[in-house]
Amino acid sequence: MKNLKIAAAALLPAWIVPAQAGAIRGGSALLDTGGHAQLERWLGQGTFDLSKVYTRKDGDSSVNFHAAADGRGPTFTLAQVTNDTGRSFLVGGFNPQHWSSTDGWHNTPFDSRRTGFIFNMTEPALYRQLPSGYVLPSQGEHQTFNGAGFGPTFGTGHDLFVNTSLGVAFSWQVTYGKPLDSGLSIIDRSLGGQFVQVDALEVFTLSPIPEPATWAMLLGGLALLGGAARRGRFIH
Repeated sequence: MKNLKIAAAALLPAWIVPAQAGAIRGGSALLDTGGHAQLERWLGQGTFDLSKVYTRKDGDSSVNFHAAADGRGPTFTLAQVTNDTGRSFLVGGFNPQHWSSTDGWHNTPFDSRRTGFIFNMTEPALYRQLPSGYVLPSQGEHQTFNGAGFGPTFGTGHDLFVNTSLGVAFSWQVTYGKPLDSGLSIIDRSLGGQFVQVDALEVFTLSPIPEPATWAMLLGGLALLGGAARRGRFIH
């Protein structure tokens, strides 16, 4: 399959060939190739490129995060954090909708929309939105919270929250994971959660890599266009 993709791409004009599969455009201080592959497995939608749209800088606040990430569609957020024992973790979440500074809760009453997840890549561990079949159907409903005074925030707990200064994070499971784990932190599994220091924060958009069949269709379309152009020259 990979060889077919390479062969197809080689026949295309340079301006139409996409970046290499699995590329992290803009680079990353937090995510390597193995981490990227883990995100692909968790999302389960094939191979995709990541494009970095935000890196926290000194003096940044939630205003800067929203200016970079709002309205950009689905995103991955990654944060390097340190707890009070000095242990570091790489945590984050997938927002399948979009970030906003004004929307408030992005609610997902139906299971078909509960496709967000948060994760601890250091463990590694994955926490998906609770389905509506649990005793409290609305427990898994609040996918993200979107407000100007909030950094990237997932779930009601909040299950993963970054504050206004983007320097502090918190985790208290409610919306994501198992109901029996409610009240635990996805960061260090402490009960009741705890505030941790955010050392780095990055946000990425994602774009799927076309499969070989897609390339074949594109090549066929280009061939038809070329044939039509040649026929047009003969007619004139």
